[in-house]
Amino acid sequence: MAFESLSERLQESLKKIRGQATLTEENMDEMLREIRLALLEADVNFQVVKEFIANTKQKALGQDVLGSLKPGQVVVKIVHDELVELLGTTVSELDLSKKPTVIMMVGLQGSGKTTTSGKIAKLLSKKYSKNPLLVAADIYRPAAVDQLKTLGEQLDIPVFEKGTDVKAEQIVSEAMNYAYANHHDVVLIDTAGRLHIDEPLMNELQNIKDIVHPSEILLVVDALTGQDIVNVAQSFHDHLQITGAVLTKLDGDSRGGGALSIRHITHVPIKFIGIGEKLDAIDLFYPDRMADRILGMGDVVSLVEKVQDVYDEKETMKTFERMKRGTFGLDDMLEQMHQVRKLGPLSGILKMIPGMPKMPQINDEDTDKKLKLTESIIYSMTLEERRDPSILNAKRKERIAKGCGRSVADVNRLIKQFEASKQMMKQMGNLDPTTGMPTQRPQNRMNFNPNRKKERHKKKKKR
Repeated sequence: MAFESLSERLQESLKKIRGQATLTEENMDEMLREIRLALLEADVNFQVVKEFIANTKQKALGQDVLGSLKPGQVVVKIVHDELVELLGTTVSELDLSKKPTVIMMVGLQGSGKTTTSGKIAKLLSKKYSKNPLLVAADIYRPAAVDQLKTLGEQLDIPVFEKGTDVKAEQIVSEAMNYAYANHHDVVLIDTAGRLHIDEPLMNELQNIKDIVHPSEILLVVDALTGQDIVNVAQSFHDHLQITGAVLTKLDGDSRGGGALSIRHITHVPIKFIGIGEKLDAIDLFYPDRMADRILGMGDVVSLVEKVQDVYDEKETMKTFERMKRGTFGLDDMLEQMHQVRKLGPLSGILKMIPGMPKMPQINDEDTDKKLKLTESIIYSMTLEERRDPSILNAKRKERIAKGCGRSVADVNRLIKQFEASKQMMKQMGNLDPTTGMPTQRPQNRMNFNPNRKKERHKKKKKR
């Protein structure tokens, strides 16, 4: 996961400070030295590191941290604020004011331009209700046009292409006419890349820019590029005046220092981050949330947004009602597992929860395998068995095991897991789904009668 090693180093450094009753210049210098090493090892640009440390020290001394009651907390806040400043302070969304909005996707070959074009198109279609058009303007890379066409078919988004025998400039010119005629309000142009920056590439990109007058020029960079990411970004910016960057493969890079350098050097915002291979694995870049994650503070806001995107409110309420009635079955459990998997890799979800203790390394592939195992067992059951697993006797379990190629022990483990889940669901069924508060009064509580005293006095008078 992105920034993993950096996050661990910074958290260790700051943990020592948190425990200090008083903070001296000596141990503050020690902490800053460790932070400096952590940033450099994460491939953060040297000049960026130098300025970061200088600013942190200046602010710490300026706020009289040394004499404060809780110096550790003050230092953590200063480091957090400096990280946010470094990453861009605010989220930078796409400029979608023009009709059609033209977005040029540029970058080196292998950075993930084509896939990212598809991801952004899907995001714009789903989240912003746009009608995007993908344009295949990479006529040099083998199978680039076919790759974009395949993505378009998967996403149900049209792709404008003219093969590889027509010049890129002519393709984009005809694509704009097509977009106007077919009422596409966003045009995403997948341009060509090279293994290195050269003059012919930049001339072609400049020509395309002059033809389409894009609202956005997004530089797609591979987070694994390391220190060279800064040079690449600066060069593209000098030639094309890029409006933003997209960092890809952040799910696989344990250093991610390029993200901390690129905005500071080029002064253009990071607009998106790619966090996986799936076509929905792209997020807007939130500097404050990323700083929270790096410092081990979690990212609750992003987690809530993911849940809202994935979970269907009506279906959730139906499941809740089944829980209350005690009719929660194996199909329901499986559906809940599928919903959780839609949130993304489990390892990434856990990192978003504040205060989550450091867990053993979670292998997301193993998690997927266990889900598939659960699926195979449940799908081997009849509808009646799924609704009511209590009817599963030894003979039925043996049949189910044979049907899915698993052992009876695997079946028993699943049933045990289900019973534990069902028990937990029963407890949750006594909670209001909107407030999380108990909906039932305790059984032994007496009903309160406001006229109880008056009635007692009346009885005494009668006597």
